[in-house]
Amino acid sequence: MRVLTEEDVRACLPPWRELIDLAAEGLVALAEGRAEAPPKPAVHPSPGAFANAMPAAHPERNLLGCKWISIVPDNPVRGLPTANGVMVLNDAATGLPTCLMPAATLTAVRTAAVTGACVRALAGDGPITFLGAGVQARSHLPMLAALGRTEVTVWARRASALRELTAYAAQAAPGLTVTSASSREAAVRDAGTVVTGLSIGLVDTRLPVTLPRPDALLLPLDYASSVGPELAESAETLASDDVRQFEAVRSDRAKLGAYPRATTWTGHLLGHPRPPGRVVIANLGSGVSDLLVADAILRAAERDDVGQLVSL
Repeated sequence: MRVLTEEDVRACLPPWRELIDLAAEGLVALAEGRAEAPPKPAVHPSPGAFANAMPAAHPERNLLGCKWISIVPDNPVRGLPTANGVMVLNDAATGLPTCLMPAATLTAVRTAAVTGACVRALAGDGPITFLGAGVQARSHLPMLAALGRTEVTVWARRASALRELTAYAAQAAPGLTVTSASSREAAVRDAGTVVTGLSIGLVDTRLPVTLPRPDALLLPLDYASSVGPELAESAETLASDDVRQFEAVRSDRAKLGAYPRATTWTGHLLGHPRPPGRVVIANLGSGVSDLLVADAILRAAERDDVGQLVSL
């Protein structure tokens, strides 16, 4: 079995366009029933924190694996990432483990790649806004630059975090201009696409129903912290990467409140004309896209002989 470090994972990441293609493939395969990812069970080690097991299989690709990921909203004040975990890949024919890798970088790039698949297919050329200046912002800005975007408006609750993000983007996303918004309202009001990456569990940061454009594409990464039930209810289309998983999470009022049911799968929207009106796509994280990205990382590690080989 090959064991990778976070540094190894970063060294073996595919280019952003390939990551976006892999994420889109996973979304479509899941929506069409060609890949399997059961609703992920959750445990709650402390108030506001949770951990998920995310098994997935993609028979067409001969892929099998499972990610174990924890989300601890208080970790940034400890100097730690909000999301931490491990990914295990198995040989689908024998079940033998083939790779163990940390899941923080994997999760960040997979999340951004899934957003990228939605932006590429559905956003058009209108202005893009990102709410938040944390880990998700740092993965999403290079992704947007790779899609050819030249400007993104960012709003954050802390001015210092926004300054740090702007400095980071100058190095990590050359060619992308980060415009700092003076207020959340100014950031969202004219945006054609709004990606939200605030801390999960906030309730005082929800966008008013009347604020986003009536034809806006809303991509909440933070559950109901920014796009609450009322705003989701106002959308003509509410999609999720995994409708069954979304329904399981929707029953947990602590995460999504009184959210309406999803009307379609994200994978069913890709490759088709954008639905009219306001569109909310609540991608909660699918193990299938994780599996595809992790497999690409492993193949690069094997090619370049990265990581440590261990016997079980």
